[in-house]
Amino acid sequence: MATGKITLHRLRGMKQAGEKIACLTAYDASFARVLEDAGVEVVLIGDSLGMVMQGHGSTVPVTLADMIYHAACAARGCERVLRVVDMPYMSYASPAQALGNAARLMSEGSAEVVKMEGGAWLADTVKLLSERGIPVCAHLGLLPQSVHRLGGYRVQGRDAVDAETMREHARILQAAGAMMLVLECVPRQLAAQITSELKIPVIGIGAGKDCDGQVLVLQDVIGIGRTTRHTRNFLSGQRHNIPDAIAAYVRAVKSGEFPATKHGFD
Repeated sequence: MATGKITLHRLRGMKQAGEKIACLTAYDASFARVLEDAGVEVVLIGDSLGMVMQGHGSTVPVTLADMIYHAACAARGCERVLRVVDMPYMSYASPAQALGNAARLMSEGSAEVVKMEGGAWLADTVKLLSERGIPVCAHLGLLPQSVHRLGGYRVQGRDAVDAETMREHARILQAAGAMMLVLECVPRQLAAQITSELKIPVIGIGAGKDCDGQVLVLQDVIGIGRTTRHTRNFLSGQRHNIPDAIAAYVRAVKSGEFPATKHGFD
């Protein structure tokens, strides 16, 4: 396992070298420490906490105060990993609003990168934050904060027009200054194409094995979260403990064993 602080520059180097990036969610100090010790490069303090920690049916009820609290907790448990924090629903409706809220996530929540869901309409916001020194991770494909508009948790980009639109949005967001991209529930061929076209690291969830890295919700990895096609319980059928299961996830991502074909979409 490589040593030293994980930075955006280092992640880009991993992409160029073809080394897979392992990412998991964490919402508190104890699990963040376990993830760091297991060799995870990126900890995502995700608004998925609304579902797995708070019991909501979606991520929409999560507040900025929630994200600041959990991000700060996770930051106390890890130093080496790169910490990416979700900007919650309607906290970045305008560039000015996004700048103020992102600054709070950085200063109060110890975020190192902020993540926003959305396409080309976010370009001005990404540009503004980048110019002010706030790194941005973009998020395309299935957008959990827009689940009501999308009509449920559905694979995105299967239609040729939608696929081309997603490719264009990815290029626009990169040009605006996005330093990372998450692709969620996207056909594997489209995800592979976007990953190859971009210079920034692309992290997939339900987007096939050809992304530069993978992310899952921690609770899904240890068998207490959702059971969906793109997830895998790394604790199931094993005699090892939770830290061992997380280490097994990291090894599976690094080796290319996960995700398998059955974990993706056509």
